[in-house]
Amino acid sequence: MIRLLTVSLLMLYVAPLLANTKPNIIVILTDDQGWGDIGYNNPNVYTPNMDRLAGEGATLTQHYVMPQCTPTRIALFTGRYPGRFGISGLQAANRPVLPHGTLTMASFLKSHGYETYLTGKWHMGSWPEHGPNHHGFDYSYGALAGAVGAYLHQYRAPLEVHVNSITWHRNHEIIPGHENGRHVTDLVTEDAIRVIKKPRDAPFFLYLPYFAPHTPLDERGDQQVRVPTQLDADNPGRWFREDKIKWFNDPEGIIQAEQDPEKRLFLAVIHHLDTAIGQVVDALDETGQRENTVIFFSSDNGPQINWGGGAYPSDLRLTNINQPIPFRGAKTDVYEGGIRVPGFVNWPGKIASKQIDSVQHIIDWLPTIAGILGVDPTVPDGQPTLDGQDFSAQLLTDAKSTTDAREIYSLHRPNTDKWALRVGDWKIVSYKNSQPETEDWQLFNLDEDPAETTNVAQMYPDHVTRLHKRFLAHRAKDHLEHNFPDFVGPR
Repeated sequence: MIRLLTVSLLMLYVAPLLANTKPNIIVILTDDQGWGDIGYNNPNVYTPNMDRLAGEGATLTQHYVMPQCTPTRIALFTGRYPGRFGISGLQAANRPVLPHGTLTMASFLKSHGYETYLTGKWHMGSWPEHGPNHHGFDYSYGALAGAVGAYLHQYRAPLEVHVNSITWHRNHEIIPGHENGRHVTDLVTEDAIRVIKKPRDAPFFLYLPYFAPHTPLDERGDQQVRVPTQLDADNPGRWFREDKIKWFNDPEGIIQAEQDPEKRLFLAVIHHLDTAIGQVVDALDETGQRENTVIFFSSDNGPQINWGGGAYPSDLRLTNINQPIPFRGAKTDVYEGGIRVPGFVNWPGKIASKQIDSVQHIIDWLPTIAGILGVDPTVPDGQPTLDGQDFSAQLLTDAKSTTDAREIYSLHRPNTDKWALRVGDWKIVSYKNSQPETEDWQLFNLDEDPAETTNVAQMYPDHVTRLHKRFLAHRAKDHLEHNFPDFVGPR
């Protein structure tokens, strides 16, 4: 009762902030940007635009996602853990993962008068029959499948090898020539700016999922588009024409101070990405929309670190490319390093500069946007209920979290072999090919041991038992088979 009264009083304060007009909403999702790959967490990374947005807004210091791209996109887009929709989306997937008619962030906002746009990476059903325009978007542009070559916009191998290779589209129609020859970060940004500058009477929702800094890492510069990124034959510690490529040369000299050429290439990709995000913000300023636009930002999972190369056009083999992080694990792990990433929310004049140290997950963004609008995201009958929690009061006021024992549920792969659950400061983890029993868990106290170095399961068996029961409650909500079980990708 006290909690309900507190929320009601907070909404009495928040409501006048929202009375005049609905804000535009931009959701920026980067790809494989680890905790240490952003300037406000690491001074060895040059990201002034991201840093400014975070510093002038609410930085989420305990922000969680899923261990890989497709699962995180489902969680963001639906406000629900991906397992609620079956095993199809528990790892990066081209299969369709969301039934038509599912409540999504886009369909929710469209129902409340928003124009809805996607420019960038979809990867939640890589065929037009399951593309973004079937899930609430008025307009979509980019790749239906996952990451693509930076200058040759194919997904993975050539068409004769991979059915989803040709994926570059506008509104599900493949664009002739795939706009090859121009950097994918620039194309996505220019399209986003066109969306922002379009005359309109309604508020807009722009989902902006960038491909960077996912491999392939390819920064050739304006004058050498025909020459793939490659080491200088006369100086193998340098990249070919590196001194002439602006993304390798930030004004503060941070990138050039890095001695490892592969790390330097990754930092150049981040610099390019950061500049692009700055151009999006500039477009908001130029059109007088900045003060009425909320920007949500997150990476989709932890760092890639190593990459074997050869899967994409101009795809280099790379080793230890990301910046160090203070956590265990990386992309596809359910240890902290795979699921705890940079995140912030910025809204000038509405969200004060602050850190939010309570635990959030990207499943929270849909209910939080609903909270900002003061409306209820009603889930249609027969669909999984929302897992996310509304933290709009923490964003818009000085309110503290009312949930001390927040639960974060993580698992990876259709044949799941990575399992985790955080409840408050305690976390259980198991890497096992079958669903863990009580005795299979490692236990960590994240308050005392955020790097998950010391398994204390034998010291605190009661905590293991308690968290295992909560884990089983989550598993009971999951659908344990493929969505679209008879689905065969068209050829």
